[in-house]
Amino acid sequence: MMTIRSTYALDPGSVRTLAQLARRWRVSKSEALRRSIRAAAGLAPPGAVEALRALDRLQHDLDLTPARARAWARRTRAERRATSRRPARPA
Repeated sequence: MMTIRSTYALDPGSVRTLAQLARRWRVSKSEALRRSIRAAAGLAPPGAVEALRALDRLQHDLDLTPARARAWARRTRAERRATSRRPARPA
């Protein structure tokens, strides 16, 4: 990846927000800034289009309909509750 170093003046609030985003995402401030710029421009992050296509292919190959996905989620939650050591939460 080619890198171009630039200098920008940011107000203290923007710097704090950028640092918070970087910590939350566990990335550098530069990467947090790149992600924010892509999001503001409405651009998908690198690899996102390919990842979504792979997910679409998988769902298609599994014949995964919304109803089947909901049923799978219900079964999975029930299995997790049955094996959990914590008391179940009320529904």
